[in-house]
Amino acid sequence: MTALSEYQRLEASGLWRATPDEQRSDVIVSIGDATLIITDTRERPLAHWSLAAIQRANPGRRPAIYHPDGDPGETLELPESETEMIAAIERLRAAVERRRPHPGRLRLVMLGLSFLAVAALAVFWFPNAARQHAVRVVPQVKRAEIGAALREQLERVTGPACRDPGGRAALARLSQRLAPTPGDAGVVAVVRDGVDSTIHLPGRTILIDKSLVEDHEEPDVVAGYIVAERARLERTDPLDDLLKQAGLWATLRLMTTGGMDEDSLHRYAQHLLTAQRPALPDEALLQAFKARGVRSTPYAYAQDISGETTLGLIEADPWAVQPPEPLLSDGDWLRLQGICGG
Repeated sequence: MTALSEYQRLEASGLWRATPDEQRSDVIVSIGDATLIITDTRERPLAHWSLAAIQRANPGRRPAIYHPDGDPGETLELPESETEMIAAIERLRAAVERRRPHPGRLRLVMLGLSFLAVAALAVFWFPNAARQHAVRVVPQVKRAEIGAALREQLERVTGPACRDPGGRAALARLSQRLAPTPGDAGVVAVVRDGVDSTIHLPGRTILIDKSLVEDHEEPDVVAGYIVAERARLERTDPLDDLLKQAGLWATLRLMTTGGMDEDSLHRYAQHLLTAQRPALPDEALLQAFKARGVRSTPYAYAQDISGETTLGLIEADPWAVQPPEPLLSDGDWLRLQGICGG
């Protein structure tokens, strides 16, 4: 039997020499089960080469010259006419090569996998990690500066905040009434255009559309929107949202220079004015209304005049039975309604 199943016996003639100093002699070459057998013309064995260790000295050329791996001095030359034997040996050599470990190829694969891992970290992990770090380390003063710069961008659409002195004083009293803790009211401003209801900015700034104070008969509605926006602020950090929109380079710039580029602020301002506000679960809203002493029913009907989609806020109003302390005096409410001068 031979190493190739289609051959019972495969022989060829060739020229063999044991060392470079010896004369080449005529030999008979045959393929065994695991060796290449070289015999003289009287069939006396001269050499046995392992099929797994045969090397070719002149790939692609004829006559084909082979030698054992590690011993190029011992050679076997097969003439061009022995095409079947040459093809059989090449097939065996190719099969051995496929089974042989390839350290260089493995290193290349490992290098490629390492590159992909680094690229994945750069694309998926690093931007999030950089943004989260920036959100943790940026101080409140810097947040307020970013919020003020963002307001300048927004004012191109909303116009400047309404500034009637009596209305501003009333709004300040309402903000303090709704503050989570004394002195933590943040900044609340009323604007004429552009804002659908409320939005919040870095630095604990809330912008309110003037319709919330002009189109309702009681302060509970605008108070409800402020409470809801502050509850949203507790769940969504506006600086984190800004950096998500701005991208990695803006995040790195903030950490290295302490500033945001105007283009990033402009794009985020457009996003704030057009994006839908994230919804809050009724449980979170009701808890906030209860804590701030504000009825949830007026806010619910302002959201949906039929009350169908806000029924949970109406039925579970924490102040439905016992009214909370007044939000504003009648005079302050009238002054707040006139904050925009009309």
